[in-house]
Amino acid sequence: MAQRCFLSAKIHGATITCANLEYRGSLSIDTKLMKTVGLLPYEQIDVYNLDNGERLTTYAIPGGPGEICLNGAAAHKGKVGQRIIIASYMWLDENESKTRKPRVIVADDNNGIDEVLECDLNPDF
Repeated sequence: MAQRCFLSAKIHGATITCANLEYRGSLSIDTKLMKTVGLLPYEQIDVYNLDNGERLTTYAIPGGPGEICLNGAAAHKGKVGQRIIIASYMWLDENESKTRKPRVIVADDNNGIDEVLECDLNPDF
């Protein structure tokens, strides 16, 4: 059966707390945020910078409380204080796509959880 790619997890409006060019790549994310949306260490993610439009693909690594850190070459894609969206995707067949809901949160100013969004699947689409 054919599969399609759907949003799996999203952290909206997280604030970049550091950019470390000398680290060997990835995005450090507060572990509480990762656990809430179901992101695993080394899972592929896309990062969309709300302030400058930059986009990149990298992988997630656990960070400290409140931490959102662009590491390695990704450090060129944003500055401390800018806001980003972090998203992961998964491939689902038609039956799975009718029941699997993405996990989406909105971050507050300190990279805590401001809101957990309920995603409506609308099976009659």
